[in-house]
Amino acid sequence: MRITSTSCICPVLVCLCFVQRCYGAAHHGSIKVTRNQTKHVEGETEVHHRPKRGWVWNQFFVLEEHMGPDPQYVGKLHSNSDKGDGSVKYILTGEGAGTIFIIDDTTGDIHSTKSLDREQKTHYVLHAQAIDRRTNKPLEPESEFIIKVQDINDNAPKFTDGPYIVTVPEMSEMGTSVLQVTATDADDPTYGNSARVVYSILQGQPYFSVDPKTGVIRTALHNMDREAREHYSVVIQAKDMAGQVGGLSGSTTVNITLTDVNDNPPRFPQKHYQLYVPESAQVGSAVGKIKANDADTGSNADMKYTIINGDGSGVFSISTDKETREGIISLKKPLNYEKKKSYTLNIEGANTHLDFRFSHLGPFKDVTMLKIIVGDVDEPPLFTMPSYVMEVYENAKIGTAVGTVTAQDPDTANSLVRYFIDHNTEEDRYFTIDASTGTVKTAKIFDREETPWYNITVAASEIDNPGLVSHVPVGVRILDVNDNPPELSREYDVVVCENAKPGQVIQTITATDKDNSANGARFHFSLDEGLSLNPNFTLRDNEDNTASILTRRRRYSRTTQDIYYLPVLISDGGVPPLSSSSTLTIRVCACERDGRVRTCHAEAFLSSAGLSTGALIAILLCVVILLAIVVLFITLRRSKKEPLIISEEDVRENVVTYDDEGGGEEDTEAFDITALRNPSAAEELKYRRDVRPEVRPAPRHHPSSSLDSIDVQEFIKQRLAEADLDPSVPPYDSLQTYAYEGHRSEAGSISSLDSATTHSDQDYNYLGDWGPEFKKLAELYGEIESERTT
Repeated sequence: MRITSTSCICPVLVCLCFVQRCYGAAHHGSIKVTRNQTKHVEGETEVHHRPKRGWVWNQFFVLEEHMGPDPQYVGKLHSNSDKGDGSVKYILTGEGAGTIFIIDDTTGDIHSTKSLDREQKTHYVLHAQAIDRRTNKPLEPESEFIIKVQDINDNAPKFTDGPYIVTVPEMSEMGTSVLQVTATDADDPTYGNSARVVYSILQGQPYFSVDPKTGVIRTALHNMDREAREHYSVVIQAKDMAGQVGGLSGSTTVNITLTDVNDNPPRFPQKHYQLYVPESAQVGSAVGKIKANDADTGSNADMKYTIINGDGSGVFSISTDKETREGIISLKKPLNYEKKKSYTLNIEGANTHLDFRFSHLGPFKDVTMLKIIVGDVDEPPLFTMPSYVMEVYENAKIGTAVGTVTAQDPDTANSLVRYFIDHNTEEDRYFTIDASTGTVKTAKIFDREETPWYNITVAASEIDNPGLVSHVPVGVRILDVNDNPPELSREYDVVVCENAKPGQVIQTITATDKDNSANGARFHFSLDEGLSLNPNFTLRDNEDNTASILTRRRRYSRTTQDIYYLPVLISDGGVPPLSSSSTLTIRVCACERDGRVRTCHAEAFLSSAGLSTGALIAILLCVVILLAIVVLFITLRRSKKEPLIISEEDVRENVVTYDDEGGGEEDTEAFDITALRNPSAAEELKYRRDVRPEVRPAPRHHPSSSLDSIDVQEFIKQRLAEADLDPSVPPYDSLQTYAYEGHRSEAGSISSLDSATTHSDQDYNYLGDWGPEFKKLAELYGEIESERTT
């Protein structure tokens, strides 16, 4: 409601305006000032009394939403000091002073120049002051007062949370609370009925109702059924002024959905069903579906299907599809049209989640009957057995019968059957089959020790319909024949100690046979009967498929014989028995006292002299160290020798000096010095005097006349040819220098090299008297002396 003029419309406002205008200055908004007069009496002193203040503050009111052409009168300020002569000046300060509120500084009248909204600001705080216009001195102290904005009904109720979406279970009792709605009014709730709201329902009856004071929405009917109607749209109104005429109103929509409860049992659309299933259906496959309808939703419509009776309960099974809620019928056993042509099943569908509040509505399950008709199908031949096992001896002739398979046409026509082998693997090519009788025969000669088992696949088809084929696995076991002689299980390393005693077991042997246990489980061991009695070893059959090798004499010597050979004859217990001969090698070894083998090698003979293995190793190590020292010494001595360097400016004859001491007579093996001798003495062969030569080459005879007349060049060529053909020279190239001076030198040779050909008259027989230490030396020089005399 808006105010268009200063006159009041409603009686309350008229009274308010009347009081404000008539008595505002005196009682409502005036400020009075009363001063005590100070009288001066002649001859009397001035008397001061306590002044009584009249500057009284009261609250002013102004109506909101004023839309009149003139400013709205608010109130009047007045001081007791004001005599009406205009000497008092009124001043207004504070909130809105000068903009919203203006004051007549002479009369003190206050007016509002703008339309105010209480919902934005409810009151204003201002300050009033009265001063002397001439002196500008305050006549009254500054006083604070409030201008309150008076409310009018200018705001309608509002639903801040709408529209609403809510659910309530179906079949709920009448009066079940659904939702509470709340509307707010911006008007002043403390003044009048502007903010007093009442609720009412505009749409949604007679299903729902609303409490006018609280706004609570409730169901208004009994047993509201979701299956009949699920969604409702309810419109709620809120009106202020306590619902009186002229009040403002607002509305909102509440969308109510009924939720499902299990109040509907499942029902099959039909009481009898019929299903066709061919007899060729595979076991485990789904052959049909059935479904019971349920008006409920969600878990309330879940159900389970069961076969409760019928002659097909053992042949068929039923399961539930949880998504579609259908019953899936599956085949448990194979069908045979020739044996049974139909089955009858009683199927029950029941809810799995029950609500006992609605059990009075009847049983939440239903039953129907299903008849299954088996269809006749032309089937492939059927073998009498799911698999076959046959046997045949190894080494059997090609074409030997192994066994027979049998198949028949299961249909009433009973067509003839043809057999064949699927040659998918190499094993299938080892057998053949008679197409009419199904007899399996061998196509090769088998060896059980090579392959003891074969797996083939036999197929059968109708002659009238070759496309229908069935298969059956056939296993062929190869039976054993005693065709393999026994053999030693491994290569034995038999050792006999030198200190062995008679009757001592030195080795236990075993045998193996490639045949199975029926043709080789019992082995017999013996020595070869064709040989004479072995004086060194004997063999004992332990009768447990093992045999022991025993010694027959005391002590064996490696020096006399280090290896013995013992032929062993092994026979099996098959029919007919087979035998084989194997030879054992027995080595003679030196052993410790506890029987442990010490060594079997020839160098172990040194150990008989009392040297242990550790001592031999120590001696060899010392020898290696001594050799290393000698080599190092020789290397160091050679490194100290500086080569002889002769200046090119020296024109004197060069004299080559040899300071190598040489190796004595033994150097004749490394350097042939006979070339430097006189040709007359060069024909004699030179040998080491401490070694007796094994072969003496025939002496070469050269006439002295040829030596006298020989040319030096021919002499050198002859010596080169002899050196190339001489087998006693070192096996490497060498440079030989020939310093032959000739026979016609008057001075003759001064070389000491020819002294080796000079025979000494020294007698070395006295060396034999020096004792056994010089026995070897005496024998050596005695042989040399005998050679010289010879």
